[in-house]
Amino acid sequence: MLSLTKIFHFEMAHAIHGYPGGCKNIHGHSYELHVTVTAGKESQNYIPAPGFILDFKELKQLVTSAIIETFDHKLVLSRTYLVNNPAVISQENLVTWEAEPTAENLLIYMKQILCEKLPDEVKLVQLKLYETKDSYAEWTTDNMQ
Repeated sequence: MLSLTKIFHFEMAHAIHGYPGGCKNIHGHSYELHVTVTAGKESQNYIPAPGFILDFKELKQLVTSAIIETFDHKLVLSRTYLVNNPAVISQENLVTWEAEPTAENLLIYMKQILCEKLPDEVKLVQLKLYETKDSYAEWTTDNMQ
């Protein structure tokens, strides 16, 4: 299967309500997001002009507006966290979530948004979200060939 991947970076803070360790406190990460797409069908032929599955510039614009601008330099906290820590509600850069903002839940959100925004002929096949340089969550479609 022919695919292409674009890598994005963003800074985000979060806290995980109910976690017994240090991640229960507000802290930040330098995230790295890998977005992989395909044309959805395998072919032995060259791709007709202009020869792209999707232009890297178009993918960059789409992911930046739909994902990166939502999270970059933001504090993401669950409603449950805020009920138990009301002092942080006044933060200017606060993004409130129903779920805990774990790497796994961020990927679920990103998958839903990107599947809605991508052109019909382009399919999202994989997302990797590095929370640290050696720890990541990964989503892969069940339909990989």
